[in-house]
Amino acid sequence: MLKVVNLSKSYRSTQETVHVLRGVGLAVARGESVALTGESGSGKSTLLHLIAGLDEADGGDVWVENARVTGLPDAGRAALRRTRLGLIFQQFNLVPSLSVADNLAFQAHLAGQYDPAWLTELIARLGLDALLKRYPEQLSGGQQQRVAIGRALAVKPALLLADEPTGNLDEATADEVVHLIRDLVARSGCGLLMVTHSARLAAMLDRRLHLSGGLLA
Repeated sequence: MLKVVNLSKSYRSTQETVHVLRGVGLAVARGESVALTGESGSGKSTLLHLIAGLDEADGGDVWVENARVTGLPDAGRAALRRTRLGLIFQQFNLVPSLSVADNLAFQAHLAGQYDPAWLTELIARLGLDALLKRYPEQLSGGQQQRVAIGRALAVKPALLLADEPTGNLDEATADEVVHLIRDLVARSGCGLLMVTHSARLAAMLDRRLHLSGGLLA
């Protein structure tokens, strides 16, 4: 699902050049869930943004399925995010004017990949049946994150990228959310790369990578 080869990224200021990523390489297989850990400022979010095509690398390649993300123009990267990538962030980013049901279906409709049967399964697995007519402001943090997970998976992405998806949740809810993400990833067959500060949450996934000094271990 994902192949990253010799990826590098630096940020330049008037005083210095900060080398965030120094030739990073990794792979995530279909149905595999991988945790990405590292100290604050180690470049975890930068790596996710490069994979998603939200930023441009200085060197190296990112492949999602058979698409070379690093070779695509802006419009091509946007199309890839819309159709082949699922993105989950610490901030839920739900549309406040849309109901839960409409938030869940929004991206799938936009991508032309709306599948009522798959969405019904997601709603059941995420425990959202009784919440479909509510709006984001009427939900708890854990409920909003469940909606965000469902929205990301509704398009049947090849790859799910999650950046601290439990950062705003209590420990018990965080554990529950990560279990759900892992199980749904295995069920859908997509790959998962999840940034987390928590060793406990990282241990729930299939494999753990640690980013330090711009390199993975």
